[in-house]
Parts: sequence; structure tokens; C-alpha cells
Amino acid sequence: MISKEQIRQVVYDQRNLYVDLGIKRHIDQGLVDCQEVLVLTGVRRCGKSILMQQIRSSRVEKDYFISFDDDRLLHFTVDDFQLLYDVFVEDFGLQRTFYFDEIQLVDGWERFVDRLYKHGNKVIVTGSNAKMLSRELGTLLTGRHVSKEVYPFSLKEYVEVKGIDVPRDSFFTTEGRALLQNVQNNYLLEGGFPQYVRSKNVEYLKALYNDIIYRDIIVRYKLSAERPLRETVYYLISNATHLFTYNSVAKAVGVKSAETIKDYISYLEETYLVGQLPKYDVKVGEQIKSPKKIYFIDNALVGVIGFSFSANDGSRLENAVYIELRRRGKELFYHNDGNECDFIVREGIRISEAYQVCMTIRDEKTRNRELDGVRSAMKAYSLTEGYIITCDENEDINVEEGIIHVVSFVRWTL
Repeated sequence: MISKEQIRQVVYDQRNLYVDLGIKRHIDQGLVDCQEVLVLTGVRRCGKSILMQQIRSSRVEKDYFISFDDDRLLHFTVDDFQLLYDVFVEDFGLQRTFYFDEIQLVDGWERFVDRLYKHGNKVIVTGSNAKMLSRELGTLLTGRHVSKEVYPFSLKEYVEVKGIDVPRDSFFTTEGRALLQNVQNNYLLEGGFPQYVRSKNVEYLKALYNDIIYRDIIVRYKLSAERPLRETVYYLISNATHLFTYNSVAKAVGVKSAETIKDYISYLEETYLVGQLPKYDVKVGEQIKSPKKIYFIDNALVGVIGFSFSANDGSRLENAVYIELRRRGKELFYHNDGNECDFIVREGIRISEAYQVCMTIRDEKTRNRELDGVRSAMKAYSLTEGYIITCDENEDINVEEGIIHVVSFVRWTL
């Protein structure tokens, strides 16, 4: 059992632990001000803790903070929360706002948070495991919490942290377009992990990846063998944005059971490292059986670990579009009825948007193929607008179904 003095030492050591990069991460103020428990989720090192600190610094009550991602708290249990509460009150007086970082590392944490909530306190927590958080939130805290997924920097945030001024006329002048093209190319390579954008330290990304694989998956799920998981990730990351089946991955990496691959990918999804994109079908059974596409949380991470991703401009652009759509809260599928459309968006029971991604449509054969993919989706779901996200082209194309907006990634995001 941990002692009160050990907890006190950690609390004081962590008071000025995080360095704010000066970029204001966006969050609806209503989520911060509401009575419910605020849950900030996302992949390791994407900026959840910074966002929590920004929220904390904006509020009058800011002293009740602790991060459980600390080796001195390895043996902290749910029974120790009362000692932590005692330290808070004894040292900082009575406050009603609590900040708990990486809360999922303490089994049973939701019981203490539920008690705080019932007594009228505001609680803000962060976590890096989707399944554990959803399971725990779905027990005692159903209807008592609101969630915000945090992602690595968007292109807009990347521009801000780089200190690059992008006036509106940049999209129309020769010099401005060249600047924006350079910014876009760098972003597609460097991704958005805050510390990496700042330092360009490849070893940082490698250490982050190893933490996710080892601490968040191998240790947490007590996997007896490390190599099959790493080979699965290597295969997926080297084939990001492409179709796959669990059987095809199992065969490629030499794993006997497709169910094992399914479990591995589920674990990876729970850490927010990857996302699976299913084919849209009104028949759920067909949707489940169809091949899926795999995307990763950040381009730089993929480029450091994967075999060929860094050299594949088209895959990097498509992966970045996927993350941006997810960042915007879109529920995504791909469409294929003989013609494929990369992303379609479902809102409620209807498909509301269709996106195709292509580096360029200057080549006539490529142009026709990409247009056919978007038109197929527009026709299937009665849409009058569709989008093709490109590297540097902007135009509107009138088709029988409506209008297809061809727009550069940098213009679409900024």
C-alpha cells in the first residue's frame, strides 16, 4: 500500500510537469462547464495532458491534479484514492474540481470518480485505452460523463506551432500557393505529434511506438509472444490505406489463426493507434464479412516504423484525410459497388458526404476513375455534392448527379 507522504511527493513533483507548446487545443466550453465527468481520450502523447492543463489553468480551482503515469504510483489502488483526497484537502483546502491524468491505469477508478460526481464535484480525466474507458464508463458512469477525443495536431495547429502566417490571399497568389504547398508537404511527412513536431527526434517516435506496443498491449493483455504482434503491426503499417482481411494478414505474417489477428487489431484500435474502415452495406452481416481498410493515427509514426509508407505520397495524403475526418467527428465507411469511393460519411441512418482522395487528377485516365468513384457514391446515396481531395488542384466539376468539388488538402483543412 502506498503511503500518504509518497502521494504528497508525487502531487508536488507533478505541479509543473507539463510544457505547454502555446497552441490552444480546441474544446467546446460547454463540455468543460457542464456537471458531467469530462473524459479526454486519445493515443499516447497526442496532447490530452496539455489540453487538461490548458483547461486547468483557465479555472479558479486547479490544485487537485495527479497523473497516474508515474512509476511511483505503480501500486496505487482504488483504496488509495481516499489518501489522495486527504492530501488534496490538507494541502490546498476544499476544492470542487479534480484532474486525473491516465486514469485507466488504476483498476476500479470509476467508483471513486462516481463518488466525487455524486457529491457535486467536477471531474476531468484523461485515458489512452478506448475499451477500458468505455467499459468502466459504461458501468457506474452511464449518462454521467461527456467525452472528447483528442488527436495529434491538425494542419491548422501545425501551422500555428510553426509560427507560419497564412493570410487568405495565400490561396490565390503564386508565392502564397508555393508556401502552402511546402507547408502541406511537410505536414504530410511530419504528422502532428506535438513533441515530434517541435523536436524532429525520430527516437521519440520509436519510443512512443514501443510504449504503445509493450505497455498498452503486451503487458496489459498478458501476451506471451511479442514477435507476432510486432510483425502484424509492421505488415499493416506498411500497407496502410489498403484493403485487408484477417485471413490475409494471418497468412502474410505466419500466424495460424485469423482470430488472433482480429484480437491484435482490436488491441491496436483500443490504444487509438489504428482505425479500421469497413465497407458500407445496409446488411450488417455483409459489412462485417467484407474486407476492411486500415489507417494509422499519424503519418510520421507510420513513416518511421513502416517499410514503404514514407515514399508513398498517395497513401500519406489518404491517411491524413482519414484522420482529419475522424477529428471532425465523422462516422466513416468506404463505398464499393464496382467503383470505389474512399470515404463516405454516415449521419444517423443516411449517407451525407462522399470523399475521394488522389494526389492529382491531371491524367485523363486517373481523372475519369476518380470521378466515377465519387459519382457512384453520389448516385447510390442521392447526394448532389461530392469531394475529391488532391495535393494541389482546385475546381468544381458539374456532373449528372450534381457538383464534385476538387480541393487541395491544405485548402480543405485551412
